[in-house]
Amino acid sequence: MSVQPPPVVQNSGQVLPAGHEPANLGDILERVLDRGIVIAGDIRVSLLDIELLTLKLRLVIASVDTARQIGIDWWEHDPWLSSRARPPVEPGPRDPEQVEAERRPRVAREAARREEWDEFDG
Repeated sequence: MSVQPPPVVQNSGQVLPAGHEPANLGDILERVLDRGIVIAGDIRVSLLDIELLTLKLRLVIASVDTARQIGIDWWEHDPWLSSRARPPVEPGPRDPEQVEAERRPRVAREAARREEWDEFDG
């Protein structure tokens, strides 16, 4: 008498015998998009133990729903990719006295630098 493993039910409702996984590309793609996959790698270019260049590569492959579940939603806020995304709001008009108060220290520092250069040149 041989004992057979119990059947396995997949997300699609299809019953398969245990130990036999589907091998077609559609099922693999569905599984990857449903769960997501992260591919990470670093490329380093060195010459005589001196690092010249480092590239850090990170690739996330997932469905939109899976990406949202893990907190990735940058495409919703990018004005190039979404009509609902709004460009950053420019600040409104500012109080002229506040603008002048912020400008005074910069002008004073610039005047001091010019005096230093004039003394150096002269």
